[in-house]
Amino acid sequence: MGKRLTQIATRTGDDGTTGLGNNTRVSKNSPRPHAMGDIDELNSHIGLLLCEPMEDALRQLLTDIQQQLFNLGGEISIPGYELLKDEALAQLDDALKTHNARLPRLQEFILPNGTRAAAQAHVCRTVARRAERSVVALQQAEEMRAAPRQYLNRLSDLMFVLARVFNLGQADAEVYWQSDKLARDQAGD
Repeated sequence: MGKRLTQIATRTGDDGTTGLGNNTRVSKNSPRPHAMGDIDELNSHIGLLLCEPMEDALRQLLTDIQQQLFNLGGEISIPGYELLKDEALAQLDDALKTHNARLPRLQEFILPNGTRAAAQAHVCRTVARRAERSVVALQQAEEMRAAPRQYLNRLSDLMFVLARVFNLGQADAEVYWQSDKLARDQAGD
């Protein structure tokens, strides 16, 4: 992708269209720009997560993921182009294996809270799920390879795991959903 922006306010999108990497224009409300926007939003939320204190290895992992999300966004912006490599998915699989091994077994669903870093990781998880749904919608409209969808699916899983890692060692940071309390409250007990 050798083309770089030299001017930001081009006004070419004033008509409700956006330019793709192959120099075609599409409606900003079509599936491809939706997927591109959700991936961009996810990358920005990861940037916000990187403002939090964390282990150097986690910081490097998240920075690598940001690089891969740029590759993914580039791939989505150019129909038929492949930028996301198999190694990117393998990195997520390795990180899931490594960080899952650090965590106690879940006994129940957990609420998306805890430390600020954990809460932000949960935001990243939900935005990754939305980006995945946008890519699925795009794949239903156009032929695409599976890697973009698979990457976002794994990334949302990893963000859940990292939220738990950020809460690890913090007293009362991981709050379990109390489904039985809800049933008791509804029954009037």
